[in-house]
Amino acid sequence: MLRFILSFFGSIFSTITLGIAVIALTIGAVFWIYGRDLPSHESLAQYQPPTISRIYSGEGQLIDEFAEERRLFTPSDEIPVLVKQAFISAEDKNFYTHKGYDARGIAAAAIEAVRSRGSNVRGASTITQQVMKNFLLSGDRKAARKIKEIILATRLEETLSKDKILELYLNEIFLGQNSYGVAAAAQTYFNKTLGELAPHEAATLASMPKAPSDYHPVRRKQRLTDRRNYVLREMFENGYISEDVYKVEVEQPLRSVQNGDFESFRTALPPRDYFTDEIRRQLSQDFGEGEFFTGGFTVRATIDEEMQTEAALAMRQGLEKYDRSRGIWKGTGVTLTEEDLASEEAWRAALSSAEVPRDITLGGKWRPAVVLEVADQSLTVGVEDVAEIGRVPRADIKWMKGNFQENFTRGDVVLVRAEMKDDTFSHWSLRQVPEVQGGFVAMDVNTGRVLAMQGGFSYQHSVFNRATQAQRQPGSSFKPFVYAAALDSGYSPATIVVDAPIEIDTPQGLWRPKNSTNKFYGPTPLRTGIEMSRNLMTIRLAQEVGMPVVAGYAERFGVYDNMGTFLANSLGAEETTLYKMVAAYAMFANGGQRVQPTLVDRIQDRFGRTIYRHDDRDCVDCSVASLPEGRSPRIVADRDQVMDPITAYQLTSMLKGVVDRGTASSVINLPVPAAGKTGTTNEARDVWFVGFTSNIVAGCYMGFDQPRPMGRGAYGGTMCGPVFQQFMQKAVAKFGGGPFTVPEGGRFIKIDRYTGAPLPLDASGDYVVAEYFRDGAEPIFGMTFDGGFAMGSNLPLLEEVQQSGRQVTTSTGGTAVLGPKASFGTISSGGLY
Repeated sequence: MLRFILSFFGSIFSTITLGIAVIALTIGAVFWIYGRDLPSHESLAQYQPPTISRIYSGEGQLIDEFAEERRLFTPSDEIPVLVKQAFISAEDKNFYTHKGYDARGIAAAAIEAVRSRGSNVRGASTITQQVMKNFLLSGDRKAARKIKEIILATRLEETLSKDKILELYLNEIFLGQNSYGVAAAAQTYFNKTLGELAPHEAATLASMPKAPSDYHPVRRKQRLTDRRNYVLREMFENGYISEDVYKVEVEQPLRSVQNGDFESFRTALPPRDYFTDEIRRQLSQDFGEGEFFTGGFTVRATIDEEMQTEAALAMRQGLEKYDRSRGIWKGTGVTLTEEDLASEEAWRAALSSAEVPRDITLGGKWRPAVVLEVADQSLTVGVEDVAEIGRVPRADIKWMKGNFQENFTRGDVVLVRAEMKDDTFSHWSLRQVPEVQGGFVAMDVNTGRVLAMQGGFSYQHSVFNRATQAQRQPGSSFKPFVYAAALDSGYSPATIVVDAPIEIDTPQGLWRPKNSTNKFYGPTPLRTGIEMSRNLMTIRLAQEVGMPVVAGYAERFGVYDNMGTFLANSLGAEETTLYKMVAAYAMFANGGQRVQPTLVDRIQDRFGRTIYRHDDRDCVDCSVASLPEGRSPRIVADRDQVMDPITAYQLTSMLKGVVDRGTASSVINLPVPAAGKTGTTNEARDVWFVGFTSNIVAGCYMGFDQPRPMGRGAYGGTMCGPVFQQFMQKAVAKFGGGPFTVPEGGRFIKIDRYTGAPLPLDASGDYVVAEYFRDGAEPIFGMTFDGGFAMGSNLPLLEEVQQSGRQVTTSTGGTAVLGPKASFGTISSGGLY
């Protein structure tokens, strides 16, 4: 009997032992099979999560940010203990004691699934397992994935510390509202840093990982509140907060940015503009778009926010002035349907989603509005974010051709601006984005640091940056490069060039270029030629010097990469960008030293290491502890000399004459010496002005995006000149300015600026100008150059041109002579003024 009992229990023991062995072998086999081809977990030790790249102004103000996933990486030692405790309580209360997986949690989840017959399947993943799922595995709910998760979790626990695992988790998880990681989420939901979070706010964030869309602070407010209170209770039960704190925190209302309880962090960011978007474009080319959007760069921009505001204001005023002079209403092109206008709630909702610009400030903020009623003497409008219904009086559209009925229909979406009278609201004024566009750039002449850039009227209306991307004909603003090539080739400002008719046989026909005045002035000094922007003198000079030489100068200055050696290009017929032209003019202003334009001073990676610095000059005395009083450190530049310093000064002096006496004299009037050149292409398809003081260079161009004539009265001086003047008045007030530096190695000689003849030292008068000549190179006076062009027998002289015009009576009752009908020579590509 005893033997039977022992045999019976022995069989049971053997069966159990064998069963355990089989189960162990099966589990081992399963883990061996699934553990063979798993991804390497060791890479997580060097893992760098995608992080926001942020752009700061020179004053350290955050002005923009770019990211695929909005994440602010925060090291474990900088994450408050309270935040860690909240997530551990919500997701894995045994985090600091298990080895990567929680066997008790898995068993409890399995039992719950059996009891509910599969209707309540809850996860039992530890934080370590979630890290594996988020980084190395898929999110599908399968047993195979769970097994792989456990295997990798145990391996990771052997490789990384608990704090490092928690750091990966808290920086990687998605918490809704395009927020990845706890730092970005704290900013998104509460506009706070992690250190500013209260316990109930930390608990709110810890409620999100389970399903962010199911715990939306507005749509699922009660559900999120219940989950938050559950997390607070777990924090209390785990000993992380006291009972008193728990009772206070659980009674707190659920407050968030989304509910309007806090101001959004985005309100502190200015609207994205052309400057920061150009940084994005350039750095995406330099580093790769993926690296820029995920690399966590800290970019210190060169922008001066005060000057950027002034540049936008000056450019917008110039464009709007021209647009209003045309008297044509274009509007936004957006119209709401009658269904949208059925109620105030409906039209306000439709208006808020209308795609119209909201980033324009000009005489006040421009707001979207919808036309509700069109009457003879007024327009009734509903304005976005304004409770009262508004009115536009008939007097407001006196600049516009036609009346209200001819230009507007009910449902039109328009832009309006509040008009004030005696500091109180008067009425709404209609505004529109001009059809004509343009660009503006200003930079430091010595460093190439771009201080301001405006690529159009409104970034939200058009992201195309006309300052850097638009290829346009510079017209006469290119002429200084022809004169620079001549001055470096032995010519002087007093050299005489014949201003007389030219005819050139081209494949397109006989080209007879003309001056904008339709006159010929005979032998004229170079200075007068550039001051008055004489086309024929420029062509003859280019022919004398040689177009290959002119092209070489333009390429050396970075205006073109490979300039065509056609004579028409000496008048600015070949297209380039405003950005390149302004950088080239900076080299005139700084004595001929190469300038590399930049929008960025410095770039740091996510760890704070500087990976790019624009200013590579050597500060010789910066390490000297005791400099003599009144002496500043010496900064030595190692830059290429693009042109001779004397040539640079001669050209600067001639361009100063453009501002003092020439084509820009009527619009440019600064308290410091200024120089520059106007540019107007044929039929005024493009108008330019690029100019500089001793320290700041700025340039403007205007034109239709699809080039077409802008009409009579459109010139570089009259359209872009005022923009330059308005901006530079502020720039001079802020940065100062002074006389242009005279280089060594030359001497001044007074000459007659009309004839080029030398004058006595005591000569004075409007006709006298002091020209700078090189030492050792005796100036030759009286020699005349014609470029080798013979005057055709059928070419009209000055008198004939005047006679071929027709006399008309002007609107003021006077008389004027209009030139003859345009020919091939007058409408071909190239400069006028």
